[in-house]
Amino acid sequence: MKKGLLLTALALSLFGACREPESKTVVKEVEVEQPQEEKGALERTAEKVDSEVDEKVDEQIDKIGDDN
Repeated sequence: MKKGLLLTALALSLFGACREPESKTVVKEVEVEQPQEEKGALERTAEKVDSEVDEKVDEQIDKIGDDN
């Protein structure tokens, strides 16, 4: 009986020694402050389109004004 327990204990210790040590994974959550944009993507695009349209309208007004 003692030999059986001794062999079992020896076998368990050998299996335990052969295993790779468990590594701990540490995850740290960090909040990153992102600058808040005053205008959204649609608003910026609309402003760009508005400025392009304004330029074309001004060109047409200049052409019409030159005819007089």
